[in-house]
Amino acid sequence: MSILVNPHNEQEEKVLIAFLNSLQYDYKSDIGEGQEVFEAFLEQYNKEIDEAEAEIDSGNYLNHGEVEELFANRRRKLNGD
Repeated sequence: MSILVNPHNEQEEKVLIAFLNSLQYDYKSDIGEGQEVFEAFLEQYNKEIDEAEAEIDSGNYLNHGEVEELFANRRRKLNGD
């Protein structure tokens, strides 16, 4: 998952970076505008696709029936059944 954030001033940027560092999030800073943002997005997107494919290849996935059961159970819990 990727999030693009544009702080409004230097103070907001410092607070955000301190927060990200305190929780040990991976992030990229100073990626610029236009093509650089697009390339950074594509790089992260392709990485996430590769990770998802690796999980599927290793058998770590739910089939359609399991997903339907998961949502049905979730609905029952939300409705108090």
